Amino acid sequence: MVANRAYKFRMYPNDEQKILLAKTFGCVRMVYNHWLDRKIRQYEENKTNVTYTICAKEMAAMKKTEEYGFLKEADSIALQQSLRHLDTAFQNFFKQPKTGFPRFKSKKRNKNSYSTVCINGNITISNGYLKLPKIGQVRLKQHRIIPEEYRLKSVTVSQTPSGKYYASILFEYEDQVQEKELQKFLGLDFSMHELYRDSNGKEPAYPR
Repeated sequence: MVANRAYKFRMYPNDEQKILLAKTFGCVRMVYNHWLDRKIRQYEENKTNVTYTICAKEMAAMKKTEEYGFLKEADSIALQQSLRHLDTAFQNFFKQPKTGFPRFKSKKRNKNSYSTVCINGNITISNGYLKLPKIGQVRLKQHRIIPEEYRLKSVTVSQTPSGKYYASILFEYEDQVQEKELQKFLGLDFSMHELYRDSNGKEPAYPR
């Protein structure tokens, strides 16, 4: 059986990496807000939804323009994940309106964070460093040993209001169910007269 486990470590990016992380946080927030507005306007106009596929195609075209060329500086998978999170938020709202309508992300109100997925070894963790797309090798305080058989799936990078950086790293592994040898067992036979008789020949002594 496949199971998941996450580890959260503190990160110590250098000054250059802090600038790149700030740009990524901003780009992810901008992408989310831009297509949230796009979805709202289209729904108000003709009651239809803008799918994730359409949003992704529009974003790819935007990155080629001079106005939005800065999106190329951010991890492309992180931008795609932002669109997926928006799509999930809309689906959850339509299924369960009590979850609330998706809200625009604010630089002041929301925590800086973004998620990215491990594809073809673009993310690795070794010798106290975490390699992230566009960011490079970031020093990590790895206080837990990760089993070799664990497979890295994704990373969520976040920054607290106090300025600390963290990486929540999700791993996948095979959860082997331990088989236990039976030491004792008891069999029960249904009986119309005695209710039951167990494998040791005992019957219930209940008042008639």
